[in-house]
Amino acid sequence: MKVAVLSFAHVHAATYLRLLSRMPGVDVLGSDPETDLAAPGEVRGRAVADQARVAYADTYDEAFAWGPDAVIVCSENARHRPLVERAAAHGVPVLCEKPLAATVEDGEAMVAACRAAGVRLAVAYPVRFSPAYAAVKAAVSAGDAGRVLTVSGANNGAMPTRARRWFAEPELSGGGALMDHTVHIADLLDDLFSEATPVEVYAQTNNLLYADEVAAETSGLVSVTYSNGAVATIDCSWSHPRSHHSWGGLELTVVGERATLEMDAFDQKVHGFSERRGTGTEVPFGADLDELMLRTFLYGAEEGAMTVADGEGGLRTLRVVEAGYASARSGVPVTLRRDRGDRAPQDRPAAETQ
Repeated sequence: MKVAVLSFAHVHAATYLRLLSRMPGVDVLGSDPETDLAAPGEVRGRAVADQARVAYADTYDEAFAWGPDAVIVCSENARHRPLVERAAAHGVPVLCEKPLAATVEDGEAMVAACRAAGVRLAVAYPVRFSPAYAAVKAAVSAGDAGRVLTVSGANNGAMPTRARRWFAEPELSGGGALMDHTVHIADLLDDLFSEATPVEVYAQTNNLLYADEVAAETSGLVSVTYSNGAVATIDCSWSHPRSHHSWGGLELTVVGERATLEMDAFDQKVHGFSERRGTGTEVPFGADLDELMLRTFLYGAEEGAMTVADGEGGLRTLRVVEAGYASARSGVPVTLRRDRGDRAPQDRPAAETQ
């Protein structure tokens, strides 16, 4: 299978290149011609491909001429749409970095283009592959927790501008912390609640953290009411200090009528202190969520296992974000429509769409 990674703007691009290069039977090609937005000190282009020891194409034309069986889009959020539409025009299944787009309008156009071309569109939400989330979902699905009443979630992290400046430039990212860190938990709830949909969003944001560095919001709290009556809160702040030993984390507490379920998606680690560095350190173990997501995208899910988020799901989470920004500006809750949309042909593995 031939897989092309288009753009290295997102920090996950280098990880995808490395993981794909280790998969038997997968040929990898990277292409990152649009480095005009890279800040001084950001490593982009051929250097990233060389570090991952994969082939490199100087242009997207060359990448598509290579004849990929699947592509992964890792550009700035505002540049997702043209690359996804190009993949659709070539009939190539595409995995797009989260969020689906910088605007709902672009997201709708991407979903429509892939649907019209009969091309699979998936969105990179690796947290749904966490064993911790699988346990929460199993308990809710089996009725062990009873009806879900509330959910409290936190997806906190460090300032992403230290790796890629564009994350806090709204014209490229679509926003700040609310855009970056609301969508992972919104996706988990989209999967957990099955047929239920978000019907109302209320959000508060501010720039008190790192106001001297960026103008975008760096803190946020989003409240979402679902059609099943559950109410969720999502802390999406870039609140980890420079001295923190990790980039961030994702925790979820699900309160049901019969039980309370707690999960930490990234705490499969041995924590310690490095005398050489003078800081905390950690050694991860357990499942690699990015690898599980990539394998599922390329080859499909095993029976009963988690599937990759589809374009419609990515669009629903993007609508939550859009409503959050509207609420933060107006100071009042924003109502959403209730439908979940169509789901075909999004659920087929890349290997079956060729």
